[in-house]
Amino acid sequence: MSSVYDSGRPVPLSVKLGFGVGDLGGNLFFTMMGFYLLFYLTDTVGMRAGLAGTALMIGKAWDAVTDPAVGYISDRSSTRWGRRRPYMAAGAITTAIMMAIMFTIPGLANHWLLFVYVALVYCLLNTAYTLFLIPYGALTPEITEDFHQRTVLNGYRMSFAVIGTFCGAILVLPIVSLFGGGTRGWTASGLIMGLIMAASFLITVASVREAARRPISETGHVLRAYWDVLRMKPFLTVLIPWTCHITGVNILQASMLYYFGAIFGDAGGFQIALPVLLASSMLFIPVWVRISRRIGKKLSYNIGMGIFTITVLAFFGLGHILGLQFAVVLMGLAGVGFATQYVMPFAIIPDVVEYDYAENGVRREGVFYGLWTFVSKIGQALGIALSGWVLTWFGYQETVAGLPAPVQTELAQFGIRLLIGPIPAAFFIAGIAVLSYYPINAARYAEILKRIHARNAR
Repeated sequence: MSSVYDSGRPVPLSVKLGFGVGDLGGNLFFTMMGFYLLFYLTDTVGMRAGLAGTALMIGKAWDAVTDPAVGYISDRSSTRWGRRRPYMAAGAITTAIMMAIMFTIPGLANHWLLFVYVALVYCLLNTAYTLFLIPYGALTPEITEDFHQRTVLNGYRMSFAVIGTFCGAILVLPIVSLFGGGTRGWTASGLIMGLIMAASFLITVASVREAARRPISETGHVLRAYWDVLRMKPFLTVLIPWTCHITGVNILQASMLYYFGAIFGDAGGFQIALPVLLASSMLFIPVWVRISRRIGKKLSYNIGMGIFTITVLAFFGLGHILGLQFAVVLMGLAGVGFATQYVMPFAIIPDVVEYDYAENGVRREGVFYGLWTFVSKIGQALGIALSGWVLTWFGYQETVAGLPAPVQTELAQFGIRLLIGPIPAAFFIAGIAVLSYYPINAARYAEILKRIHARNAR
């Protein structure tokens, strides 16, 4: 049996909801790390921007290394609860613990000791999250083999992902303030967000069952398995765009609070603009799901990211001139295109998994999803580090405890604008170009399914 729900058999609403809610916590994690962690380290802990960005890059690089290992191990695991869910449950609990520790930075006067502490704790936090994320992603092809049902299933997942980002956008800073601000407020926020993540992860563990009697894949040596997968054109032509897009998104995430604070003089405006982006994305997720049935996943993804790229460049060229209200309008327009980043890549990758099985006769979902997150986290590491480095290169002044917030120079403001516009746009354009070569459409996927059914009937 290849999937719990075979082609033509609809996935029940309870399964869609139970599966989808896992990414509420997943995107809450992504939001905390992307929008707030660098800002917290520079403007609350007082860490130098370049040093903080490098420490976070080390944590993400370690995270990237552990992803393929967890994927490979889960592929070859066999327990009474399934291959994936025991790891997911362990990841849920440890993520909550490590979130509280990540936002409890001890007062270390030595910058290098602080650097080592942040890098180490961030490595441990990312390892905990990986235990949930990789097996969670690998569940998608195990739930349904239907080409369009997978898009619908990931539509639910990404709707919850937007809700998770909403939670980060509207709750984190108010919770920090509620608990008195400073390090105490951030510790409380980290703990509360960690508990929400754990709850959403555990709901998925309890709600989704794995395919019965699924054989453990014999994928050979781990390095050979990953090499074989990396040689597949269908996989590479979606893997590279995903990496480019996630790098650009992380640069934007890490820079938004700096932009609203330094350019508009109103960091609180970020809490208005970001929900507008997310609301627009959430509204357009089902629209893009419908559009993809007509024009395909690849073209939908490229059009959406093209719209997003245009708005990013408009933000760079006009945002600082036309002000906060214009920025909020642009965020709404950006959400129209950004919705495709939530849905399409996660609807495409299960089709590549089936292509591999049709071609090679092995099931290695964990290998694919391990590599998927490996390169995405390399992209995240590059995005976070590049943000910190650019801030330092252009003379950004970190906040020092007990002193008024410094006024940033015009050069520092220009560096922040580059991080909001041309730099991420270059990554988006590269991703769009490579994705245009992705070869699997609905007709070809139907052929893949026929070959799989013939293989299973032997």
